Amino acid sequence: MDSLHLVHLKLLAADLLTLAPRHTSPPSFARCGRTVARAEVVGVVVSRDRREKFLRFLVDDGTGCVPCVLWLNHRYMNANSSSGALDSDPTGEMALKMSEVVRLGTLLRVRGRIVMYRGAIQIAARDVVLEKDPNVEALHWLQCVHMAKECYDFPLPSA
Repeated sequence: MDSLHLVHLKLLAADLLTLAPRHTSPPSFARCGRTVARAEVVGVVVSRDRREKFLRFLVDDGTGCVPCVLWLNHRYMNANSSSGALDSDPTGEMALKMSEVVRLGTLLRVRGRIVMYRGAIQIAARDVVLEKDPNVEALHWLQCVHMAKECYDFPLPSA
């Protein structure tokens, strides 16, 4: 099994949005014949749509816009638990805190699973981090190019 499916690949939007879907379970994608399931992008929030159970937003890194979704419904899933207690849901609380940093014009780092929704690639966010240093975006670009040349774009060695 290829080890790239275990890590969050640093990708530019142009690269992420052109990944080839694979019809596997769980769903995955291919880059140069290698399995990719998770990604990390850095960019500016250009769109934000908050609903009761999720926050949908677009991150623009200069090469394209990556659709992202942050699920907020962990507290709703736990509502049917036997105890009925909603106050002990750290995952839901973390998602709500992360949703607060997603503001128009902010620079974010988003990590999560790559998923298909209505025929389009998006990131189901696991981590959303506000970046305060504007140089982070340029550094991310450089890291993406470096990792593509040194790691991602090499085919798997024959076994």
